[in-house]
Amino acid sequence: MNAKRPLTRLLLAGALVLVPLGLSAQTQPTQPDNIKANQRDRDKSEKTADQASNAQNDRDTMQKIRKSIVDDNSLSTYAHNIKIVSKNGKVTLKGPVRSEEEKRSVGQKATEVAGADNVTNEVTIKPEKTKSSDANRGKS
Repeated sequence: MNAKRPLTRLLLAGALVLVPLGLSAQTQPTQPDNIKANQRDRDKSEKTADQASNAQNDRDTMQKIRKSIVDDNSLSTYAHNIKIVSKNGKVTLKGPVRSEEEKRSVGQKATEVAGADNVTNEVTIKPEKTKSSDANRGKS
């Protein structure tokens, strides 16, 4: 039995050394690629979520639009997470979606709640990266 203990201690010591190395590699967060959006939103004329009204009818409007978008399972996670800003009954939609169809769909949902003259659709299209487009990017 005593011959096995040094081997067990050696394996345990080795594991204790390797575990922190593996964890540190996994805890490095990936930086989000939202530099352009952040720079755009610094402009005081750009609508941002903190500019949304706290009036009950604006909150209700945003809630109804969000529910309509989130309940649509055909939309991507990007579309489910667009920004909805309502102030004095005027709604602005911002953020990326995966296609022109998604942009139209979220705009239509907002229009059904707030009315056509009350929606500004500033949604952008950010298509999914594909393996072929990633491979071609390195060849140019």
